[in-house]
Amino acid sequence: MSQAKKSTIIKSAKLQMVLWAGMALAVASCNSEYTPKPKGYNRIDLPAAAYQPLQDEHPYTFEYSKHAKIRPDSSMIAQPHWINIIYPNLGANVQLTYKAINNNPKMLNDLIEDARKLTGKHQIKAYSIEETEIRTPQGDIASVFELEGEIPSQFQFYVTDTTTHFFRGALYFTTATQNDSLAPVIEYVKKDIVHMLNTLEFKDKK
Repeated sequence: MSQAKKSTIIKSAKLQMVLWAGMALAVASCNSEYTPKPKGYNRIDLPAAAYQPLQDEHPYTFEYSKHAKIRPDSSMIAQPHWINIIYPNLGANVQLTYKAINNNPKMLNDLIEDARKLTGKHQIKAYSIEETEIRTPQGDIASVFELEGEIPSQFQFYVTDTTTHFFRGALYFTTATQNDSLAPVIEYVKKDIVHMLNTLEFKDKK
């Protein structure tokens, strides 16, 4: 065997030894105790549910969380009896609007259409919008919309007696935290909203 061939074989053997050593080091590194840590979220302590009656003078009444505060809607488009249920410690706000429909079927249809359009605006980012129609204990018709995805509003609804009152609500969060980490809070406030719907009564109902 020529000297040149011997040199090539030796170099090749050395290269293979280096490669095997590198692979062994990589395997050893993979078997080390280090593991990637899952993304963490801040812990949110949720208080036990407790409710109180709405005391303000409105054409409606209901029970809402004792951990929330009622504030009038201060936006430029606010109308009488528009209020917010604010959860100061959770960054949640349930926006409530009200309209008297005065036995006007066209107004009722327009309000229902507007409510659906407002919910539909989230379709771009929402990957699921589920609608459920229910009848409240007081006999009023309610449509509830549950939305999923990285959207600012995860729960919306409207309630009407079809003749005199139209009541709409939407849950919003003022925090930029992802909805995955807010999931326990969203479910918590949803339960409060369901309780509100179950206790909602329109005044001067005929």
